[in-house]
Amino acid sequence: MTTQQPPADPAAPPSPLAGLRRAGVVAVLRAPTPDGALAAVAALVQGGVTGIEITYSTPDAPAVIAEVCARHPEALVGAGTVLTPAQAAAAADAGSAFLVSPGTTPELAAAMLDTGLPVLSGALTPSEVMTASALGVHAVKVFPASLGGPGYLRALRGPFPDVPLVPTGGVSAGNLEEWFGAGALAVGAGGELASAAHIAAGRWDSLTVRARAFAAALAKVRGSGTAPGPADPAVPADPAEPADSGTEAVR
Repeated sequence: MTTQQPPADPAAPPSPLAGLRRAGVVAVLRAPTPDGALAAVAALVQGGVTGIEITYSTPDAPAVIAEVCARHPEALVGAGTVLTPAQAAAAADAGSAFLVSPGTTPELAAAMLDTGLPVLSGALTPSEVMTASALGVHAVKVFPASLGGPGYLRALRGPFPDVPLVPTGGVSAGNLEEWFGAGALAVGAGGELASAAHIAAGRWDSLTVRARAFAAALAKVRGSGTAPGPADPAVPADPAEPADSGTEAVR
């Protein structure tokens, strides 16, 4: 039975996490070259994955972000592995829709929030989740989530039922339903979806096949009524889609 969300207040501002909730799956891209990143994004979007995180381990990441935004207006494009305030500002200027850091420091969280973009700050332990949440970030990137798996995410949801959690690491098309069942708002997928080795080898067909598998798994999750993450009253139901799929991407 599909989980229904309460109707949104029409006077309320759009949720900063609406785009991530709608995308569901975010491909974490670590490409060896800018051209490789652009080709990889095209392959992923063709396969149905429109959540894209261009990490700062990709050369000329801000320029790549700007070009991906221009080529793929249907995608939700963000910056990952943000480590400095300068990187946060450059990613925002390039057109990023969200910012992701692997860990949390007060200085970096403040700089990311100052951009006005949705911020996913990295944490693993309960203390780190508390720190990130207290700093006001919009969601916590649970990383590396592979260390504990969906069971660990479910355990975190106990003391933090209202903190949006986005596990990254250890996510595959085969276990996607487990992650959402454990309470993920969305998931980040790296090697299982956007393999750096496949990008380096130019195996674009493989990336498209993997993206299709993730997109199919996500559609199955949403069709089963598995609600991603905590209820968000600022995210209205879309009558054209299952009630838990979110709303229009915030760009």
